[in-house]
Amino acid sequence: MKCSRVPAGRGRRFLIGACEPARSLVQGTAGTRDCRHEHEPQNRLLTGPSPVGVHRTPTEEEQMEQIHERVAGLDVHRDSVAACVRLPGSRRGTVTHKQRFSTMTNGLGQLAAWLSEHRVEVVGMEATGVYWKAPYYALEGREFELWLCNAHHVKNVPGRKTDMSDAEWLADVVAHGMVRPSFVPPPAIRELRDLTRYRRTQVDMRSAESQRLEKVLQDAGIKLSSVASKVLSMSGRNMVEALIAGQQDTGVLAEMAIGRMRNKRSELSEALNGHFGPHHAVAARQILDHVDFIDIGVTTLSQQIAVLTKPFASVFDLLDPVPGLGRLSIEVIIAETGADMSRFPSAGHLASWAGVCPGNHESAGKRRRVATTPGNPWLRRALIESAHAAARTKESYFAAQYRRLAHRRGPNKAAVAVAHSLLVVIWHVLSTGERYQDLGSDWFERRQDPERETRRLVGRLEALGHRVELVKPAT
Repeated sequence: MKCSRVPAGRGRRFLIGACEPARSLVQGTAGTRDCRHEHEPQNRLLTGPSPVGVHRTPTEEEQMEQIHERVAGLDVHRDSVAACVRLPGSRRGTVTHKQRFSTMTNGLGQLAAWLSEHRVEVVGMEATGVYWKAPYYALEGREFELWLCNAHHVKNVPGRKTDMSDAEWLADVVAHGMVRPSFVPPPAIRELRDLTRYRRTQVDMRSAESQRLEKVLQDAGIKLSSVASKVLSMSGRNMVEALIAGQQDTGVLAEMAIGRMRNKRSELSEALNGHFGPHHAVAARQILDHVDFIDIGVTTLSQQIAVLTKPFASVFDLLDPVPGLGRLSIEVIIAETGADMSRFPSAGHLASWAGVCPGNHESAGKRRRVATTPGNPWLRRALIESAHAAARTKESYFAAQYRRLAHRRGPNKAAVAVAHSLLVVIWHVLSTGERYQDLGSDWFERRQDPERETRRLVGRLEALGHRVELVKPAT
């Protein structure tokens, strides 16, 4: 392939390729000099950011449809924000202005004034941990539109990693509509979300303390969990308190059982025979005190959450009849979605956002099995727990769905499928305001064709060596 250059002029183009080796020793212009032209388009694309306030005309490779003209990109960090404003220039070019601001309240006020001064229409920022919250809250409710973007969707070109270049890149992708804003609920829902998420962490901490207590008892040779389903039930708590107080008589400890546990007194007497020492008592005492402290905190949080969810009485009334949904799960649904289904165009969009729908991986016309899409972990967890509860509901559609899938795909995938169905129901109920009507546990049987099912069952009986004669009942 020869390396050649089209004469300069309007619409000139370069032919890129390897140069043909020289066939003569005579000096001329067909050698290395013209080969530099094949790299010119690449060099233009690899140039750094434009100087501040300098006009820049887009090249042919850089021209693409622009949706927003006056945009800004913010690269947010803990202590500073790198801001880049992208404005229209002459001859279809752009002008950029860059500046760094502090994330303190005064610095964020200066940032808001600087963006207003440039008459910015859309401001985009990355969702970086929790550091995005202070700039977002300070800029919220102003004359420009604020976009919180997924950091995975706005990754910059490798080799150009600086704060200012990241801000310029973010402004560029926002201007051309290459990224979508994330869902950020209004302030009232954000307050409720903080409390429900913190309550979830406290409940997890209590579970961790219960597991630590089990480890202490196992170390002391106390096999209470082999007889009782929970260590911190009322009976188990009384027995552990007695052990801490120095009681070693297993018969006395077994007599502390309450309710149905009294039928297992002989097993309890054997399970409580161990070597519970003073250091075990110290550890168990600290664990129980911590559990009591967490219980008080969870109760306080639940009371405050109940106050904040009073305006959503209609939501509780609509979702309470759905199998598997209780007050705690409905509170999480309200906190994570705002109970406003208009933000999600369809039930499928909501399921994808929550992370309870299968992902897509298609290559060369082949579809591969992949895990569920990443989504809202707090909502997904509440839905999975509700799915397990709905699977234990008698004579319900969700129980039948779980049983049909569990023996083929396993209990975990069946629970995810039921969670998806629950979320579809939630979307429709909250969108239309209609009451939930369960389809019944025989829904899947009623969907089948009676004649086809008859032929299948007759074929099964004949395969087992039986002769089948069908007689229709008299009408």
